[in-house]
This record gives sequence, structure tokens and C-alpha cells, in this order.
Amino acid sequence: MTAPLLSVRNLVVEYPVGGKTLSAVADVSLEVGKGETLGLVGESGCGKSTLGRAVLQLRRPTAGKVVFDGTELTGLAAEKMRLMRRRLQLIFQDPIASLNPRRTIGDIVAEPLIIGGVSDKAERDRRVREVLTAVGLDADLVSGRLPHEFSGGQCQRICIARALILEPELVICDEPVSALDVSIRAQILNLLEDMKRRYGLTLLFIAHDLAVVKAVSDRIAVMYLGKLCEVGPTEKLFAQPAHPYTALLLDAIPVPDPSVKPTANIPVGEPPSPLAPPSGCRFRTRCPRADAVCAEVVPPLREIADGQFAACHHPLV
Repeated sequence: MTAPLLSVRNLVVEYPVGGKTLSAVADVSLEVGKGETLGLVGESGCGKSTLGRAVLQLRRPTAGKVVFDGTELTGLAAEKMRLMRRRLQLIFQDPIASLNPRRTIGDIVAEPLIIGGVSDKAERDRRVREVLTAVGLDADLVSGRLPHEFSGGQCQRICIARALILEPELVICDEPVSALDVSIRAQILNLLEDMKRRYGLTLLFIAHDLAVVKAVSDRIAVMYLGKLCEVGPTEKLFAQPAHPYTALLLDAIPVPDPSVKPTANIPVGEPPSPLAPPSGCRFRTRCPRADAVCAEVVPPLREIADGQFAACHHPLV
């Protein structure tokens, strides 16, 4: 991997809930290399989106560090962080809900330029036209219209244009295709790949759909109940997962062939509450390989094979 553009070190994000502490992200460390796409996967509620927002400091972490291109973001004052966000952008999960219904598309896409200090309206208009064209929209037809006049796929293109207009270096994609029809998803994924090449982007791609993540990611990080289970190159992780949870996720991918029998490998029971996570390994209560040591010792994320890391006392490889 190239030198990391983003480094997350021992990140913790906690919320007070009814007198208790909800541990949404628990001591997570990861790196994203310049020009890389890191996929972040896991079931709903595992902390993926919280981690993405903590990277952008939209939710200030309880502990740990976020270092972007040598600058520690967790220690920045609000004004300095606002300036730094020109280089980091976010694409939201729901494209329609993330657009102001009372503003025109031209105004929505130009807003980051205004916040970023571009005062020349002619320059703003030029850049809006340029980026709308880049995402496959006719600027003359869409700039004066409102979000409700567009489909979900078109709205996501608009959201991508808004994220790219400041020419950021890192874009966090928070489930960018999960709210879209299946027929539109491939178009948006192809668009993101095209924009990555055109603008030299680094992507943190958050999703729960493993097929989508496999299509776009160089490496994949797997989360469970606020902690990282496994990190590794995409092809290696799919071919030979090291963590039992990763293997179970892969077994759960549906096969569009009625002659293929479903696998019997399913996790035991329900996920524990993040308000009261299990001791030791958080996956141990559902893991077929768990033993006494799993209940007593938190497994560190360690290298199992070349470039493949797993937090497991009894890895599969």
C-alpha cells in the first residue's frame, strides 16, 4: 500500500444512553492509502457510518486520533476544521433527503464554493457547469430545477457533483447506492470509478452489500459491534477469509442459482446490545470457534497472512 493519506488510530466514539454508555466505535485503527478505495462493511448498527462521520469530525471522537495527510484533525479548532473540509467530502446514503428541496440544483452544487470563499459568481457558474457535465448531467437543463423533479439516481449524481466541486482528496461514500434501484446502482458505481480516476480521489466506501464492495474496493475492512474483525486485500478476503464473522458474511451472499443449496453456516443467536457488549471478543457469543480464551482476552488485530489482518484467537487461515 502507498503512504497513508488517512490514518485512524485507536478511535473511540461513545454516546450516553439512559445512564449507560453506548460504544459505537471501540478502539478502531485503520489506514487508507492515497488513491486507494477501502471498503468498510458490516451489518446495520455496527458503527460504519459513525466511523465515517468521526473521520470528518462531524461527530467528535471520544478518544483516539484521525490524521489526514499529516494533520491531526481531532485537535483542530472549528474554523481550521472547516477549512480542512475542502479536502474531505461526504456522499450521503439518501440522495433525495440530502438535497434542500427549496433550492435549485445550481445553488446546491455551488454552495460549497460559496462556503469555500469563491466570491466570483462567473467562476462559480463555470465550475458548477463543469462538474455537472462530469457526472453526466446537462447543466443547462438541471441547474434551475428543484430536487423533486429528479429520480433517485439523478439526485445521487447531483450529490456526487456537490461533493466533487471543491476537488477534494478524500471522499467518504456512506452507502451511496443502497437507496437506489438495482438497475441504477451499476451506473453510480461506474460513475464513482470514473470520478476517482478523473480527480485522483481516495475513497472510504461504506456499505453492507458485499457484492458492491467487492466491485469497487482495493481492500476491505470488516466491522462487528464497533470493532474491526478483519482487514485485507479484496480478492484475498473473498477467496480465503481469516475471521469467522467474515466467512459467515460471505456465506450469506445469495447465489442466483436454484440448484445451489444454501449453506448451513449461520451465526448463532442475535447480535448483543452495544450497551452491554460481551467480554473478550465481541463476536464470541455467535462464533462456532469460541472457547474460554475468547471470553477473557480481547483479540488484537494482527497480521495473519501477507497484508491480511484479523482480530481472532482462532483464525481460519
